[in-house]
Amino acid sequence: MKRAIPKRRYVTTPCTAPGPTGQTMLGSFGAIRKNPLGYLDSVWRSYGDVVQFPVPKPPSYLVNDPEGVRSVLVTNARNYGKSTIQYSALSLVTGEGLLSADTPEWKRQRPMVQPAFHRETLTSIVAHVAAAAERIIDNWNGLPDGSVVDIDSSIMNAALEIVGHALFGSDLSADADALTAATLDALDVVISRARVPITPPSWVPTPGNRKLSNSLAALDGAVHSMLDARGVREIPADMLDLLIMARDDEGNALTVTEIRDQVVTFIVAGHETVASALTWTFALLAEHPDVLRTLQAEADSVLGGNAAQFADYQRLPYARAVIDETLRLYPPAWLITRNSLGDDLLGGYEVPEGSLIIMSPWLLHRHPDVWVRPDRFDPQRFLDGGIDHSAFIPFGAGPRQCIGRDFAYVEAVLLLASLVAHFDVEFPAGEHCPPAVPLVTMRPTNGLHLRVRARLGA
Repeated sequence: MKRAIPKRRYVTTPCTAPGPTGQTMLGSFGAIRKNPLGYLDSVWRSYGDVVQFPVPKPPSYLVNDPEGVRSVLVTNARNYGKSTIQYSALSLVTGEGLLSADTPEWKRQRPMVQPAFHRETLTSIVAHVAAAAERIIDNWNGLPDGSVVDIDSSIMNAALEIVGHALFGSDLSADADALTAATLDALDVVISRARVPITPPSWVPTPGNRKLSNSLAALDGAVHSMLDARGVREIPADMLDLLIMARDDEGNALTVTEIRDQVVTFIVAGHETVASALTWTFALLAEHPDVLRTLQAEADSVLGGNAAQFADYQRLPYARAVIDETLRLYPPAWLITRNSLGDDLLGGYEVPEGSLIIMSPWLLHRHPDVWVRPDRFDPQRFLDGGIDHSAFIPFGAGPRQCIGRDFAYVEAVLLLASLVAHFDVEFPAGEHCPPAVPLVTMRPTNGLHLRVRARLGA
């Protein structure tokens, strides 16, 4: 049913939903730049589940209505594309990879890339997870007991190692290291650009443009170098092999540029997102020692002091619940955007063709109509049943759900169980969970510093 709205007028855009006035939003400009997620939270709580912003073009809406979000991502997904400012900015780095490609290109590439995430390839990453876990364990055991460790740095390095080996296998060389470093440098520039209303053209030699240009040149050069050295192998050893061997329905292979875009997308999505989720998991465990004890008991029972195996993943339901609850409270991909290809009705409000639709898993995962005590960290909720999984979208939903979802779960669950089996964590005296900064993913301010103690007998 269509809902009535207060009378407001924008310059050229019809007003179809409640929201702030232009003067109010202009007064909040500093807050928007400093903390965009905090601003979205404030307007949702002030105006409701569908909010229209006072901008002339395109018509822009925040949608936090659970059914409306599901309509955009799942039931009426054909009416929405990815041609938005967010994904255009990201595509400066990832190109037309699966994460940022709009519908036509995505439809061609998805079936070609899918084999890289089949069960057989998932089983192969477990050895990389075990190796990364062993390096962290050795490193932390080498420190004086009770040392304060930057967990964020340790987990970021481990996630990078895992995705690097899964992508490049034995070719994890100087080229691969340069590729990853260039990717992260380029993302820094994209974030900086997104925080200011006007940016100089790419040909202007600003420090940011030079950094981006150098990063992109390194990305392109590294991928070309790896492809020149690799060739086609009869038995694929890693994801890069599978991308080289992929063919579409007409027998066409991915171009070098398309392979480059997928490789960079895998690094971005498979490195930062998993690292972010695990970092916040350790922060929450340090604040909830009862959850940590339950998790350790499960890890002790299942792993028995041994390296994690693929079969252990299904035997660690509490670890999976801990990861899910962390993803609910700290979803790495905190912002999802779409452009409407036709008129629609979301949350009872008319949304015209050509609109920008802004959705936030961070906000949806805190909706009181969906979640009981939404601000409470309670992994048990994912084991007791009754969860409305349509409102749980840390990896998106519908046809554009993240292709690496299962990869991320296997990596996160097994790495978490392996580490908590050996160590206790706690915040240093007087310190608490750091604020979350909404960058490409949700990051802790200045890392996550926890006191690490080896468990007796571990």
